[in-house]
Amino acid sequence: MEKSALQKARSVYKPKLPVVMTGAVKAVEGKDTNSVADQEEIKALFPNTYGLPEIQFEKDSAPAKGAAPINVGVILSGGQAPGGHNVISGLFDGIKKVNRESRLYGFLMGPGGFVDHQYMELTADIIDQFRNTGGFDIIGSGRTKLETKAQFDKGLEILKKLNIQALVIIGGDDSNTNAAILAEYYKQINAGVQVIGCPKTIDGDLKNDVIETSFGFDTATKVYSEVIGNIQRDCNSSKKYWHFIKLMGRSASHIALECALQCQPNVCIISEEVEAKKMTLNDIVDYIADVVAARAADGKNFGTVLVPEGLIEFIPAMKALIAELNDLLATNAEEFSHVDPSNRIEWVASRLSDINKEIFTSLPEGVANQLCLDRDPHGNVQVSLIETEKLLGHMVARRLDLLKANGRFVGKFATLFHFFGYEGRCADPSNFDADYCYALGFNAACLIKSGLTGYMSSVRGLTKPSVQWTTGGIPITMMMNMERRHGQMKPVIQKALVDLNGKPFKKFAASRERWAKNTEFIYPGPIQYFGPAEVCDQPSLTLKYEHE
Repeated sequence: MEKSALQKARSVYKPKLPVVMTGAVKAVEGKDTNSVADQEEIKALFPNTYGLPEIQFEKDSAPAKGAAPINVGVILSGGQAPGGHNVISGLFDGIKKVNRESRLYGFLMGPGGFVDHQYMELTADIIDQFRNTGGFDIIGSGRTKLETKAQFDKGLEILKKLNIQALVIIGGDDSNTNAAILAEYYKQINAGVQVIGCPKTIDGDLKNDVIETSFGFDTATKVYSEVIGNIQRDCNSSKKYWHFIKLMGRSASHIALECALQCQPNVCIISEEVEAKKMTLNDIVDYIADVVAARAADGKNFGTVLVPEGLIEFIPAMKALIAELNDLLATNAEEFSHVDPSNRIEWVASRLSDINKEIFTSLPEGVANQLCLDRDPHGNVQVSLIETEKLLGHMVARRLDLLKANGRFVGKFATLFHFFGYEGRCADPSNFDADYCYALGFNAACLIKSGLTGYMSSVRGLTKPSVQWTTGGIPITMMMNMERRHGQMKPVIQKALVDLNGKPFKKFAASRERWAKNTEFIYPGPIQYFGPAEVCDQPSLTLKYEHE
């Protein structure tokens, strides 16, 4: 595999493992756990893996000798995130430390490869090509959901054939929910297979007190912030465009908030605040238009607006509409598939409640059609396909025309639109993510060696130097609640939303009026891999502020 000069230099980078993991470790049990909500329902669904204790690893002064080799399978599930290769590298090195004869098998193209018995053995020669690189191309990823007994039994066949004692699923909240279900089933039937999860998502919504951040968030937001900074530099140079920039984050606004803290744009919409304040689409448009008009009054006909990908679902009226749409299209999928595309809006409108029909038919035709597009594997509208940034830009333009007619807007308003998503998902990991991901994988090997199942790899204390991080695991059921999916209540990991009382949001809220009026852009520049720690090894500002 050909490599760039940077990749060659990165290939020799040695992730800085937490000191506790540099020798033999022992698992120390903490307090028993409960799910974050719906305790009785979750307990009934997971009788064998509910209520397990938290685990923390400590140095073992009297380790047992002569551990047997362990065969492990690994799956990359869902969308890509920087650092996935380092999780696999850490897992590989961790099981080889247990016994040099341990073997690692990668299932190809996600959970589908597990079910269909498509796999490859990951040897040192293969692993060494992918250390500290971005992407998931070592084995590929996919979005097949592991949720049926038939899938579990089919997967168990290949696990038994390869003598695999443990399966590591690297994924986001839904993938780790599937890991918990699989762990419960294998425990129930005494399959002798452990299941361990690793927290992956650039969206940043898979976290809690003991999962401080999901991997990939740090790198992705730094990539986006570099490009936003470049746009802001261009914006401040030409002084004639308003840039509307949509950022990934369907279920939470962590990416938009982090990029705002790094770049200081004129406007950043936080979906969670929109919902909390029960703002309408017109409220958001009026807010942006007022900022544009105020800057124009100072002769500044330019600026930047950051928009979270999932904003539309957080507007209360739109959220209710989408919820009804999801249920409608889930229960009538077959009939809807035969409706002529030119008649879909009319077909949907005729089956909605009166209040949602009124909202739906008032939307621009393009947005209404986008809301009717095929759902994602979890039954949700694919909000990334809704051009929210263009919708807002066009609505702001109409609002400014009204202000101009009333003499309240005297400037010019020219727009450019951007959506940053895939640009950040496969970047070479930052030093933070390289270290964090390697530690997550190595830690997963320790959880396996300790005989645990139904746990998520947890590395904490992330604002400290990586050698001081603490490691362990938390039961996946601890993070779960019941939510409506495909028209039914299902157990899922609870998504972590932006905390409006948290320090990161308060830092943003305290400055946004000043950023709106003035031009205080920051230009973060590209990720730095070599140089002083204060330049190269810093975590995200979100993580820093949360732990101040």
